[in-house]
Formats: sequence, structure tokens, C-alpha cells
Amino acid sequence: MSQKILLLGGSAQQVIAIETARRMGYYTVLCDYLPDNPGQYSADKYYNASTTDVDAVFEIAKREGVSGILAYASDPAALPAAIVAERLGLPTNPSKSVEILGVKHTWRKFLQDNGFACPGNLTFTSGTPLEEITAKTKNLQFPIVIKPTDSSGSKGVTMLSDLTGLKEAVQWANTYSRNRILIAEEFIQRGFPYLIGGDIFVWNGKVVLYGEMACMRDEHGKGLIPIGKRKPAGLTPSQSRIVHDELQRIISMLNIQCGEFNIEILLDKNNKVHFLELGPRAGGNMIPIQLSDAFGVDLVKANIAAAMGCDPELRIQEKSGCFFTYVLHSHVNGILEDVDFSEEISENVYRKVLYKKPGDKVEAFDGAGKAIGIVFMHTDTEREMNDICSRLDELIRVRVNEIR
Repeated sequence: MSQKILLLGGSAQQVIAIETARRMGYYTVLCDYLPDNPGQYSADKYYNASTTDVDAVFEIAKREGVSGILAYASDPAALPAAIVAERLGLPTNPSKSVEILGVKHTWRKFLQDNGFACPGNLTFTSGTPLEEITAKTKNLQFPIVIKPTDSSGSKGVTMLSDLTGLKEAVQWANTYSRNRILIAEEFIQRGFPYLIGGDIFVWNGKVVLYGEMACMRDEHGKGLIPIGKRKPAGLTPSQSRIVHDELQRIISMLNIQCGEFNIEILLDKNNKVHFLELGPRAGGNMIPIQLSDAFGVDLVKANIAAAMGCDPELRIQEKSGCFFTYVLHSHVNGILEDVDFSEEISENVYRKVLYKKPGDKVEAFDGAGKAIGIVFMHTDTEREMNDICSRLDELIRVRVNEIR
């Protein structure tokens, strides 16, 4: 009988993990609370249960006799996966470390306690009186960012230049918060012009793949919402070494042993590394696929192997040129007419992944969950990549009939 793997989450971006596990010869058990999740049609067995319900996940894992658990590209499910794997003696990272990485206030405390660069911040709950938040926020240096502590992809995030709009920012952050714990933190003045995103892969406590990339942001979303990644990131060799050294330092301090981790990093004007996030899971917006293309590996397969306690056997053969993605999105609610691609980039676009088809309802883009699709592109030179990225709205047009 095939070994079994429990996969937590069956969204459109997680189907590839289910299908890959099946190709690797594993019996796939899926857990997802959404009755219409697409993953259930790819898995060998499906349970309609919440991936954040530790007891339910534990019972399913025990009943099925699984040999590994994977929360692929899922923040909420990462900690339950680690807790249940620990209980059953399955391959995992320490749940205490996953918990530290999983919520921003514990993450900020870890950074401060261990000498990492960290912005001034204030943690409060959704029930904290606005007057109290206002009084304490005055001690921070503006601009500041208000955000949930337990979400990713810039969901629920607002940047404020002063206290105007604080009430609305708190309400918006609370909309995307499960634990109802919010954070205000100082905006870091960047030395390097881009936020550094992407993923790393760890095996036996060592970072074996550094996949840092430059993040592209949506200006309609106040510059906070990710709409793509560019590789190479544009860091100097010295900046790359600094980033790599600090990443390995954190991995070692937290006793992380295996798996893919999503990174969000800023370099300040003194080249100090500020960790916004080190998510204990593969990145969204198909980052593992993009990095697999660039490094000549299969990171989805590597994630599954690591979850099953097997050597991921990453044989990196980095490809030449530039690899970048663009997240298709709408600025309004409406019905998708079509997506038009300019002939000018026909040779650069090598993969299109569309979540929506003409006639489908789409929502105004305020986070990765409302993406229409993802386009993968390649150029031979950074100059070509920069030119295309500066004209993406012109070269790729998403046509939507707005619903008012």
C-alpha cells in the first residue's frame, strides 16, 4: 500500500501539491473546510474539515495513518500541521518555532530579543479603545503601518502618514484577523528600492536554496499589494551575502530543519536586514513554480519529499536570463471580459495560469485571494525585463465590465 500524505488546503494554488504527491506515488488525503474547493477532485480522499482545527486534523491524520503532513502555501494551516506532526512523531519543524514565525507580534518580539533589526511597534487587540491606541501610537515615528498579526499577502494592511484614518485602518486590519491581535509599526525607510520577497528552502538545518526576488506592488493598493516577483532581484553581491547570513542565523536559532519558507525583507539605508516576514510555508502567487523554473528544480516535489522525511535532492542548475511574474487583477468589481496580451511580449510569456474565464465574476484586488491569474515571463537581459515591467498595464490588459 502507498504511503499516505495529509495535505491541508485544496485551493487553486494548492492543487499542484496534491497532483505532484500523487505522481510521486503517495496516497493523498485532503483536508479543507470549503465545500467547493478544487483540490477535492484531485485527492484520493477528502475530508470536509477546517485545516486550523488541530483536533480534527489530528483525528484525520491518526485515522488515515499518514506518514507526513504538508500545509502547502498556507499560513493558517502551518501551525496545526506542525503540532499534529509532533504529536504523531512525523517529520516537522518545532511547533514553537512555527508559532513564532506565524504571527507578527511574536515574530517582532523574537527579532528584538535576539538582536535583529526591528521597527518600533505597538501590539493591541480589536477591543482596545481607539483613544488608547491613538495615545500609544503617538510614540511611534510616522509613517506607520497598521496590519493584522496573522495574515499574509498584505491583506488588511494600511499605511498612515499621520493619525488621520486610524479608526478605518484598525477596522480594515480587523477584517482580515482571526486572532483579533493587531499591530502598528514604523514604516522602514528603504535603502534598496524594492521589498525583497521570494522563498528559501531548508534541509537538515541549512538553507540550500536562496530564492530572493524583487517585489512588484500595485499602486492602486497604496503600493502594498504584491503583483509579481522579479529575479534577479538586483542586489549587489555584498547585499546578497548580508541577507543570506541573516537568514541562516534565524534558521539556526529557531532549529528549523526542513521545508520551504516565504520571505519578506527590507534593506534600510545602512544595509541592515529588516525581516517583515519569514512564513513557515511555500510562498503564494506560485513562487515555488517561478523559482523552480529559474533554478532548474522542482520545489513542489521537494516540499512533499521533506514532509515525508525524504531527501528533497535539490540539484540546482540555475538558468540564464530573468524570470518574472505578473498577477492578473482588476481594480473594480465586475464581470471578466477577457485578458489581452500584446504581440510585443508573445515570446516572453512562457506560461499563463488563469483562475477565471470570460464571464466569471471578479472582485477588486486587495489581496492574493482575488487574483485572476498569474503570467510567467522570461527575458535574456535585465534591461528587457525592466522595460516590460514598466509597461505591464499597457502590455497586458484585463478587461472587466464594472458592476456598481
